Formats: sequence, structure tokens, C-alpha cells
Amino acid sequence: MKLLNWEVKLGISLIILSLVVYLLKFIILGDPNNTYYYVFNALGFLPLNVLLVTLVLNKLLILRSKRERLQKVNMVIGIFFSEVGTELLACFSKQDPLLDKIKKRLIIGENWSEIEFTSVSNELKTYNYQVEARTIALKAIHQRLSGKRDFLLRLLENPVLLEYESFSELLRAVFHLTEELDWRKDLNSLPDSDLQHIASDISRAYEHLVVQWLAYLQYLNENYPYLFSLALRTNPFDENSTPIVS
Repeated sequence: MKLLNWEVKLGISLIILSLVVYLLKFIILGDPNNTYYYVFNALGFLPLNVLLVTLVLNKLLILRSKRERLQKVNMVIGIFFSEVGTELLACFSKQDPLLDKIKKRLIIGENWSEIEFTSVSNELKTYNYQVEARTIALKAIHQRLSGKRDFLLRLLENPVLLEYESFSELLRAVFHLTEELDWRKDLNSLPDSDLQHIASDISRAYEHLVVQWLAYLQYLNENYPYLFSLALRTNPFDENSTPIVS
């Protein structure tokens, strides 16, 4: 209601201002016919003004707003991988018996083009993500995720991420895995059936992590070369990676 009152007041003020301008023109310059002519010219151009504002300028504002939201989302994604994502990727990928099929493709090059990123992304869509349930260190994963529980909750509550469905799905998968591990008192003596259930939860999170990690690196490659350089030097799929620049 307050917004409506504000808009009404603004509209009335603008109409009065317009009438004052025309009145001053008539008083100073006279010639009412010329004034009427000018008024009709202005009214004739009004639809073009509306077209310019509503279609062109509004479109530009939407694009700018979208870019700003994308920057904020990728900033949050970067924080996620710094805090927990990269470490989880390294842990999960070591327990992936089929990793050799895609490992070489995930060694990102400094000069990768958009075509190369797209090609690898398409390959990842058909990859069978899985982990060895018996050999994975569930207790260590649980301790790590439990320590980041509040951090994950804050990310889930972040309104900026609501429009970014792929990353939201990643957060849900990781948080669900955290809850599953929280409910088990002894992670060292789980039956095979339960281990397989945990393995499926890990595989789900693993898939989202890989896909989102690759998309994030493509974004860095196109927009932030210095961050992209660090991401390459800490690549969880590259055994020879090192943050030290040689």
C-alpha cells in the first residue's frame, strides 16, 4: 500500500510538472497552436518511449542482474570447494574403481577452450559414478562433514542459490550424506547392505561434485585466470598437482 501511495504521488507530481512546463511555454512564447502541435508530437512519440524502456532497457537490466547473480553464485561455489568440495572430490575419486576411464580427461589444461570443456562435460553425463564401500574411510568423512555442518546449512539457506539448481542439488546430496552418517553410531561395523546404501549416497554426491567442479573451472577459465591457475595446481584428479609454482 505504501508503494502504491508512493507511485501515485510520483505520477501526480510528474503530470503537474508537465502541465507547468506547457503553461510556461504558452505564457512565454504564446502561440497556442504551436503548443498543441508540440503536445501531439510528444504523445505520438510516447509509444516509442515505452517500447524503448520496457523492451530494450529492461532487457539490458535483466542481463546485468543475471550476470551479477551468476558472479555471486560462483563466488559461493568457490568457497564451497575451498572449504570442503575439493577435499571430498579427492577422497571419493580415490575409491572409484573406474576412475581411470575419465581421469586423464579431468586433467584440465591451461589453454582449454569452451569446446574442450563441453566435450568432457558430455562424457561425464554417461559415466558410472561409484565408490568402493568397504575401503572408504567413512569415519574420516563423517568427521569432516560434521565439522562443516553449519557451513553447509548457511549455504542451503542462501537465497542466491535458489535459482542455481545444479549446485543446490549438490548441496542437498552432501548434506544428506552428512545426515546419514550422523545417524550411525558405529561406522566401523556396518553390514554390507548398509554399506551399499551409504555407497549410493556417496556416489550421488560424487557425481554432483565432479560435474559442478568442471563447470566452476570453466567459469574461472573464462573470467578469473588467476583463480583458474590455482584450481589447476590443486586439481584433485592430478596426482602430480602442487600449489607451488615451479
